Amino acid sequence: MNTLSSVISKIIPPGGKWSGKISSRKQITFTALEDGANVSLLLYNAHDPAERYNMPDTLKAQHTAHLTKGNVLMSDNGRILASIVEDSLGWHDTISGYTSRALTNQKYGITTYQKQRNDYYRSGEENFAVELFRNGLTARDLSPVVNLFSKVYCDHEGNLRFVKQHSQKGDTITLRTEMDLILILSNTPNPQNPEKTYPSVPVQITLGESEPIQAHDHCLNYRPENRRAFENTWEYALLSKGGNR
Repeated sequence: MNTLSSVISKIIPPGGKWSGKISSRKQITFTALEDGANVSLLLYNAHDPAERYNMPDTLKAQHTAHLTKGNVLMSDNGRILASIVEDSLGWHDTISGYTSRALTNQKYGITTYQKQRNDYYRSGEENFAVELFRNGLTARDLSPVVNLFSKVYCDHEGNLRFVKQHSQKGDTITLRTEMDLILILSNTPNPQNPEKTYPSVPVQITLGESEPIQAHDHCLNYRPENRRAFENTWEYALLSKGGNR
């Protein structure tokens, strides 16, 4: 686990993973370096990991099934872990989850570290288990993820539909941290991606400082529910460590 104190830029290779403890008021920009990117994301309160990204509350409060600029990622305590301040795509998947070892073997063929070494096909479940352990958590702490760069929707018959060519080289999304976080990432395929070839799309992440929130902030004013969640977050910071926004 890394403690971040300055601007950092790194590339997560296909099948790669990363985790870090990131303080509030940072910006994290994800950039797709090729077409067809997908990065699965987990978020936890760095000081109390029992508080984490809550998919049902996030979607219900904002009347949506996907995320884009203006949306926030809420915790199960009605607070905001991160907000989306920039987005070139307009749609990021919240409902597909992450790949398992069984699904990876079924779709792309059986590979093992013993035979393929670092070229074996990693799954989101395994990547998350490793990074959770590195941050003092276990696989029992796995929760719903956000799949950045992917578009999946539900058709009129109730089937999930993956949109090919949704993400193009150069697409970006920027998160602003509203609390001190544990961020865990897995650059593994979206489970709904129908392609039979394991995707090989590197993604760059850049982390830097964020400006203080102003009264006209887009995320703050996106919905009344967002404002209440921001107020809950600010109150938590003031009571827990005397922080401010």
